[in-house]
Amino acid sequence: MTPKIPPRYLFIGGLHRSGTSLVNRLANALPGAGGITGAAAPENEGVYLQGAIAHTAQSGRPMHFATNPAEHLTEGHPLNSLETKTRLERDWAPWFDPDLRWRIEKSPVNLTRMRLMQQLFPMSQFMVVLRHPEAVAASVASWVDAPAQQLLDHWIAAQAQMLDDLPYLHAVMVLRYEDIVADAPRSMRQIAQFLDLPEAALPEGIADGNQNYAGAAQMTAAQANYAARWGYEPGLNVAPWSGLLQHPLRSVRDAVSAA
Repeated sequence: MTPKIPPRYLFIGGLHRSGTSLVNRLANALPGAGGITGAAAPENEGVYLQGAIAHTAQSGRPMHFATNPAEHLTEGHPLNSLETKTRLERDWAPWFDPDLRWRIEKSPVNLTRMRLMQQLFPMSQFMVVLRHPEAVAASVASWVDAPAQQLLDHWIAAQAQMLDDLPYLHAVMVLRYEDIVADAPRSMRQIAQFLDLPEAALPEGIADGNQNYAGAAQMTAAQANYAARWGYEPGLNVAPWSGLLQHPLRSVRDAVSAA
């Protein structure tokens, strides 16, 4: 009897209000892929449904977690153990369809845990979602009691750390919220190619929410200089960007680029 191939994990992460839920919807729509369903946890995020990695009210705080050294989990962390992996799989298993090829786990804090999760699940892949820093800062302002410039600085620090982590990852794709809402079908094709899955019908209700933050506090010249690396300019303006993709197979890289 041929043994059943175990499912692989796709971990989606990014700062709060960056569009991780949107990317999760797109990936979940693909045949053979699916996320956590039916949980009481916010947005069905797996970080709330496991006991392997402590998650308290101080964990994953919006516009705090990405600059907290204690929440940057890498391959050298003490949680890099078979016990952690076994507990995660046991805790998450009831929330996933048992026949999936890809289990999709979306939690913002995955942004700072990719290196550890890759060690625990060596065949996993990752998606990071970016959104214009001015839109993110304006969106989370009702949650976080901090000046807009401090929130923008956190955005910049978060992406700088993410860039430092990328060389350690085998398969990761960085997506921009603005590109997704501008051409959702293309983004859907790219995600499908990244996971080597067939395409699917596009979920309904995809719209650009950045217009809701017109007039938001703008980046300083120094902040804008860094954000330009991602094609972000002051005033919620977005320039063309070539994207960022890492995958060990050239065929996958070529297919995503051609999508």
